[in-house]
Amino acid sequence: MSRFSRYAIYYAPEADSAFAQFGASMLGYDAASASDVDHPADLIDVVADWHDLTSDPRNYGFHATLKAPFALNDAADETQLIEACARFAATARDIPVIAPVVQAISGFIAIVPSVPSPSLAALAQECVEAFDGFRAPLTLADRARRKPDRLSARLVAQLDRWGYPYVMDDFRFHMTLTGRLPDTRQPDIIALLQQRFEALRLKTLAIDRIALFKQDLAGSRFRIVEDFALSHRPK
Repeated sequence: MSRFSRYAIYYAPEADSAFAQFGASMLGYDAASASDVDHPADLIDVVADWHDLTSDPRNYGFHATLKAPFALNDAADETQLIEACARFAATARDIPVIAPVVQAISGFIAIVPSVPSPSLAALAQECVEAFDGFRAPLTLADRARRKPDRLSARLVAQLDRWGYPYVMDDFRFHMTLTGRLPDTRQPDIIALLQQRFEALRLKTLAIDRIALFKQDLAGSRFRIVEDFALSHRPK
């Protein structure tokens, strides 16, 4: 296995769902098949540079981060990580359900919960903790890329402990649809994406699965290795 491989635990909708197809068409990439997808022609007619606007999130596929990308440590391998994902998914739990909306977040546009979800935050932290034993320590270069000098003391502590700063109380569920946009372009892009998303009539979204994503080489796109439906706690 290449030492440059990285893995991540993400939420991604079922590959054949209308939601997954929406995300793939917006980004121009389907992580389930690891293949390019055409953007809707009428979208390109309205926003000619849409492919450029989505270049950054295209590298990761349509997803929400639960456990941020990490390299495997020397004691772990991919088979063990897949088995751990299966065990995690088999553990019965309450499944978070959100009301998804399209909003701006830190300069880019994403699908987010309309209100904070404590159960979703708890699921994310479970993922952070459950899979941390597979993570190789951050290299100095990886740590520097997170720009710790621009982070609060709490975020730096979380970066050093978990390999990623935005965990626990700083976790924000989001499914990215664009890269960072100038302020002047955000209102029109938000309105466009809200209109397209509303056509799905997706009033609620159950975060009922996890997917193991892999980046095979530095600079390559992430792809889905395997996905796992979460077990519901009996009512």
